Amino acid sequence: MSATGLLYPHILYGEVVVYQRDQQHQHQHQWLVSSSSGRYVFLSSLKSSSGCWNASFGQRIRRRNLRVEATWPDLSRPSVIEMESIDDSEHLDQILLHAQQNSQPIIIDWMAAWCRKCIYLKPKLEKLAAEYDTKIKFYYVDVNKVPQTLVKRGNISKMPTIQLWKDGEMKAEVIGGHKAWLVIEEVREMILKFA
Repeated sequence: MSATGLLYPHILYGEVVVYQRDQQHQHQHQWLVSSSSGRYVFLSSLKSSSGCWNASFGQRIRRRNLRVEATWPDLSRPSVIEMESIDDSEHLDQILLHAQQNSQPIIIDWMAAWCRKCIYLKPKLEKLAAEYDTKIKFYYVDVNKVPQTLVKRGNISKMPTIQLWKDGEMKAEVIGGHKAWLVIEEVREMILKFA
């Protein structure tokens, strides 16, 4: 199992054969892996002006051994967990009480349906939620569909804002106005610091 616990690596061994086309076609290369069963897998395909070319038309110029690592997802665990919405302050109180009883933090994504960055970030947070499936619960609040008292309670001024709440209070937040993968990394760091 890999470091994340989500993927199982499988090591495949094979032979790489590099083919070279004749002088007329400007020495384009094709990488080919042959397995012990005699089947071939193309690692990369190069195009000539007439499209992809078949390696059998080229001349073999070099052989190498190759070790390839392939991974498959652990299907016993979900790859995405849909975030649950928070509708009002009473609902937030119930969630915080339950989290406090279980000694678990929660993540709240404060977003809006009109916010493109919020919409783009949500599925990435749902993938992250699957990684922390039993440790942290992920929620979202659409600020246009809830009472403003809830938005004021979160002290939200920009969106998306991702907050970590623990022991009934907000401990840290990430304001996600930049690239989604950077926001996800900042959320991971926040989780590691407080979880």
